[in-house]
Amino acid sequence: MNQPRSAPSRSGSAATPDRRSAVARRVLVPSLLRRALAPAAVRHALLRWTVLALAVVLWQLAARAHGSVYFPPPAEIARHAGDLWFSGPVQHVFLTDAAVADVLPSLGRMATGFALAAVAGVALGVAVGRSRRAYGLCNPVLQFARAVPPPALVPVFVVIFDFGTPMQIASIVFSAVWPVLINTAEGARDTDPLRLEVAAVLRLTPAERLRFLILPSALPRIFAGLRLSLSLSLILMVFSELLPGTANGIGFTLTDAQSRSDLLTVWAALALLGALGYLLNTGLLAVEKRLVGRGRSTTV
Repeated sequence: MNQPRSAPSRSGSAATPDRRSAVARRVLVPSLLRRALAPAAVRHALLRWTVLALAVVLWQLAARAHGSVYFPPPAEIARHAGDLWFSGPVQHVFLTDAAVADVLPSLGRMATGFALAAVAGVALGVAVGRSRRAYGLCNPVLQFARAVPPPALVPVFVVIFDFGTPMQIASIVFSAVWPVLINTAEGARDTDPLRLEVAAVLRLTPAERLRFLILPSALPRIFAGLRLSLSLSLILMVFSELLPGTANGIGFTLTDAQSRSDLLTVWAALALLGALGYLLNTGLLAVEKRLVGRGRSTTV
């Protein structure tokens, strides 16, 4: 009687599960460690800062070699900006009298105008976006108003409010409200109809639909509008402070330094505006990453 033959051993041609696991660990673990230690975001940030550092170094070398008073070296600009605005006492958070008199009022105007534009833009955008009829009626007006250059309406605001802080804030609000309003309306219109049906089945109240469905769905578009509005707020803040009748602010510092041919202060003010724009945009991006992720996790 024939005995069943056992299957031939394949230990030489195929690896055991333990051996495959060991090979996988030797291959994958170093790769995972490299990714953990140097993710793409970190590499991108390092590259970005390296390019910026090289640009500053080249500017420094070129300015030293040329010796032009119109293009001072970055180190000299940074030193002058520090002495002008950030060499005050510790109890004033190192802010000088010039910073308190000029930088803080500018930031206050910009923050007030941006906040008013953000609140009005989101509220009106949701109302317009959730009503098909309202959107059809208002969209041409919104597109027309958005196309009007904000500086062109500054004379109108001067007639209405006269020179001063109300005129400056009104200019900022008018320039900053449209990106938020239009992006919010588009985001509210793009809410998933299936989720709206689920909300109807669950008998959610209008406030609950707004909180848990519409706003989380529109958050990416809202923040896209907020980032653009923040840049416009900074631009209109400076522009409104360049006008006659302004007694303080970063824009006033620019015009005053220009009238005195103080080019170092002009460059310091420009560098301060660039740094403020970068820091504000970075902070808004951080808030966006936190809220957009949380909003998506709380949608219906």
